Amino acid sequence: MVGTVILSNSSRTQAASSATEATVLGVEVESLDGSGNNAANPNWGKAGTPYDRVAPARYADGKSQQVAGPNSRFISNRISNDVAQNIFSEHRVSQWGFTWGQFIDHTIGLRQAPGVGDSPDPSSRNIVFNANDPLESFRNDFGSIAFTRSTAAPGTGVNNAREQVNTVGSYIDASAVYSDSPARLEWLREGPVDGNLANNGPHLLLQNGYLPRRDARANPAAAPPMDVDGRLRANPNSARVAGDVRANENIDLTATQSLFAREHNRIVDRLPNSLSNQEKFEIARRIVIAEQQFITYNEFLPAMGVSLAPYQGYKSNVNANLTNEFATVGYRAHSQIHGEIEVETEVARYTTAQLDAIRAQGIEVTVDGADVSFVIPLGVAFFNPDLVPGLQLGPLLQGIGSESEYRNDEMIDNQLRSTLFQVPVSGNPECLDGPTLPECFRGVVDLGAIDIERGRDHGIPSYNALRAAYGLPPKNNFRDITGENTDNFPILDRLVDRRDPINDPNILDFVRLTDINGNVIPANDPRAETDVTQAVRRTTTAARLRAIYGSTNNVDAFVGMIAEPHVNNSEFGELQLAIWKKQFEALRDGDRFFYQNDGALGLINFFFGIDFHTNLGDVIARNTDIPRDELSDNVFITATPDAG
Repeated sequence: MVGTVILSNSSRTQAASSATEATVLGVEVESLDGSGNNAANPNWGKAGTPYDRVAPARYADGKSQQVAGPNSRFISNRISNDVAQNIFSEHRVSQWGFTWGQFIDHTIGLRQAPGVGDSPDPSSRNIVFNANDPLESFRNDFGSIAFTRSTAAPGTGVNNAREQVNTVGSYIDASAVYSDSPARLEWLREGPVDGNLANNGPHLLLQNGYLPRRDARANPAAAPPMDVDGRLRANPNSARVAGDVRANENIDLTATQSLFAREHNRIVDRLPNSLSNQEKFEIARRIVIAEQQFITYNEFLPAMGVSLAPYQGYKSNVNANLTNEFATVGYRAHSQIHGEIEVETEVARYTTAQLDAIRAQGIEVTVDGADVSFVIPLGVAFFNPDLVPGLQLGPLLQGIGSESEYRNDEMIDNQLRSTLFQVPVSGNPECLDGPTLPECFRGVVDLGAIDIERGRDHGIPSYNALRAAYGLPPKNNFRDITGENTDNFPILDRLVDRRDPINDPNILDFVRLTDINGNVIPANDPRAETDVTQAVRRTTTAARLRAIYGSTNNVDAFVGMIAEPHVNNSEFGELQLAIWKKQFEALRDGDRFFYQNDGALGLINFFFGIDFHTNLGDVIARNTDIPRDELSDNVFITATPDAG
């Protein structure tokens, strides 16, 4: 960061080594990349440093070779396959649970992987796809599922255990909005792109209130790189540019990024013109960082049922680095992500031509009098950023909070588990979701299988070893892992092949569905798509795990974690809850700029009347045309007692 910002006669705070020397109100400004946050250890939490570990790395050769295990697609087909049955959060956590979770994820972590043109790690092995698997319902013309190992941290993996690099700073510092890089930030700010941040305006660059496209400055080749996949590959210059490269992954995420860019500009506009552009920018950035932290610790984590130890102030001996266990296993809650996004609003917002264009993408559009509803398959929402202004920001953000997210369990929607980021080969929009999904695609990308494989890639310990690392006792049988009453297959049920039950597709049948109040829902009832929070299958997860792994000591950490029953009043089992608790306490306690330790925030409020204490619903209402009273008081919890 360039320059010094002084808004009072206070002496400038001396920054730590490699951190910015800029100050606001005489108080040090947080660096972009996390460096210098900890004065004694300036590289703690810094972008481009290795993840920490809670447990020793587990490699077959002690250095780098992945530990062998059952084929991860084989596991996914038997454990994570939801056979198109929706199961919702039992605590009415809205889709803001996984949306905010991803926004935070893209602020604090991004593994280093081979870049475009780089040679993949020679030890990388694609995941074998078995078209003859009796539980396989998808076609894969590529014959395997692509998998590339994360890049090894320099100096690791040859004579010592392989480590991996976190390419972004670990602190909750809104870097997904601002980036960790001065060069990217300069492009994102209004004004010239000439290598000198001092002559940039205080606002973030927007186009009609939305994130700028790569061609917003006329030369898309000079724009910061953004991840492009799926249907965006055909028009990469339509990618929206933000502080994080992943901002186009899905429309909920793109909308959230747009919201906080607007929030930054709203704060800038409240500041007096007597301030310099740099002063306005730094004050707005500081408020947005504090807002992101405040919402995370006061809305997001409580909604997810994560209770932390009381805050005792900044602790300089706490390292806020992300741990490999958190980034690779604990923070992967992909089961929560919906297979579709629903938006309901006034039909008068759209012209007939606009509705036709939305419908043509495979989106269900239903007009009912003065209202219109959109049902967007997740596959259509992937890498489709132009849908955000098409649907409009306010209705989309409101829709995220209107329906419960899926239950955090071992099951993952097939749009993530089989067709992630894939472009359909069929022009029939009727097959973009549900049981007909395989008809639309000819390739398979399985996020559940990749989650398992990534744990092996990063040397994550086995399930029981990871429990031990977090102070939890081992699970000595599969019933203890899942909380179920048996780990045997039913011997009297003729629909299960007793000779080879793990390869019998009938083991995945649902035999009982109930709603949030425990009422039974018949399988053919429409409520089976909208209200289910508990489900019983023909065979227990414990029986299937036992047939796959044989011993609880062989279970992959990710698989065992997601199979655990939830702790009371939480969305998580014991292990995942312990991982979250340890990491989010470290991110809070080891952050010198955490909002409860940042005296500049009180000065900003005193001088300019701008307070960071806010909730997400207020941020949405302030920056869109959705009135506050049309949003839940807490948008992380659905307003109605049912799941639909």
